[in-house]
Amino acid sequence: MAHHTLKTGYSDLVTRLNKFPQGAPSDKLLYQILEMLFSEKEARLVALLPIKPFKAKKAARTWKLDLKTTQNILDKLADRAILVDIHQNGDIEYVLPPPMAGFFEFSMMRIRNDIDQKLLSELFYHYMNVEEDFIKALFTEGQTRLGRTFVHEPALSEENALHVLDFERASNIIETATHMAVGTCYCRHKMLHMGQACEAPLDICMTFNNTAASLIRHNIARKVDKIEGMDLLEEAYQSNLVQFGENVRESVNFICNCCSCCCEAMIAARRFAILNPVHTTNFLPELYNSQCNGCGKCVDVCPVDAMTLTSANVPQKPKKKKANLNTEICLGCGLCAKVCDKNHIVLKERSKRVITPLNGTHRAVIMAIERGKLQNLIFDNQVLWSHRALAGILGVILKLPPIKQVMANRQVKSRYLEGLIHRMEG
Repeated sequence: MAHHTLKTGYSDLVTRLNKFPQGAPSDKLLYQILEMLFSEKEARLVALLPIKPFKAKKAARTWKLDLKTTQNILDKLADRAILVDIHQNGDIEYVLPPPMAGFFEFSMMRIRNDIDQKLLSELFYHYMNVEEDFIKALFTEGQTRLGRTFVHEPALSEENALHVLDFERASNIIETATHMAVGTCYCRHKMLHMGQACEAPLDICMTFNNTAASLIRHNIARKVDKIEGMDLLEEAYQSNLVQFGENVRESVNFICNCCSCCCEAMIAARRFAILNPVHTTNFLPELYNSQCNGCGKCVDVCPVDAMTLTSANVPQKPKKKKANLNTEICLGCGLCAKVCDKNHIVLKERSKRVITPLNGTHRAVIMAIERGKLQNLIFDNQVLWSHRALAGILGVILKLPPIKQVMANRQVKSRYLEGLIHRMEG
């Protein structure tokens, strides 16, 4: 109870984490997790860091420490993947990733002896798999999701392959990434310590671009080239794993190869199916039920229980079954089409395309508006009183009637914003 009543570095850190569009609901388990990953001093310092990328000089001013001491602290945090360090044009910027997808996963992406990973796994399991608040907040608040499903490319027909955009292909993410790394799957590693892991490959968690470069630099994940990356993707295909990745079109930072039993995203997709916690692909399976023999392979492979067997309604064969699809919860991954050896399931384009944010900045702004946290992005340096005051004003605006928030949402999703982001980042 003291965690909730006493002001500590950890309580400051919880407040800081919840400035992200995807935060971490506060409870005793969260404090126990943070106490394993941070010292109290580190928690107090990290709580002061801005949301946007920053340089060591800014951290030194914020912390009121000399540059050498500051640099040493930042590098130690990056060594443990608490911070991601971005090296560009001779400069180094740091950023505190959100808990997920972020430093929660990074803490389990390798075997390490500096923390008790079995105890940490138990805490993660109870915080995410037993209690619902964290996963529900992460995957169901707002309309814009953290992650999206990639289509199972081998299941595409030649005709459909012509209509798949590059950003919809996991293979294209691998081919175009500046850096690629592979590490231990956080979800299955956690379940391994819980005695509940499946037989799916463990060392198959993919990170890309700046995140991969940082994890490689600090020996948290292993560098792989494009050839090995494609081999890993093929292994994921053969293991009937779903590719779940960052919900952006450009500079994707992660693709998880998800099983239905261990992976948080698939568990959330089943637990909160009606809320569509994971963005789908732009495809839906089409079933030729008149030819279905009711073998059930598609039911077994579906990660979100969208496929079921129902009566075929054949009077002469009262026990005959056929596959039935719930289109409302289907991810459009295409695994069902892959395992149907009679080719009675094919992928067809959805009538309405799924909108994917341009990049991480675009997605963060949209999610912040939807979750009432836009002020945290605009007025990022909460150390300054004037910024706190402005944040409070904007916070009031975001509590106005929904119709006015929708207007802001439409502006953020406009092509004008995409162009503006390109100019700012170019």
